[in-house]
Amino acid sequence: MRNTGKGFTLSQQDKRELLEMSRSRRLREDFRKITENRYNPFLINGVVDLNRFVSFLTDYNEFINHARRPFRKIIAKDMRL
Repeated sequence: MRNTGKGFTLSQQDKRELLEMSRSRRLREDFRKITENRYNPFLINGVVDLNRFVSFLTDYNEFINHARRPFRKIIAKDMRL
């Protein structure tokens, strides 16, 4: 793999290796297991817990030292979708 300045390009050998790996039944099974056991801290019984999510965003903004913006009231005259 090499960087061309516009992104990474794969050599023919890299492409062959990836193609061989993609045919591996065991590798696909491993990724399926990983996907099934993925933990999402914002989901509670399959529903997003907005309080946890907002709390995370607040803490993260504080962690990266992101300044809060002052609240601006949204004045909508013509709201179309």
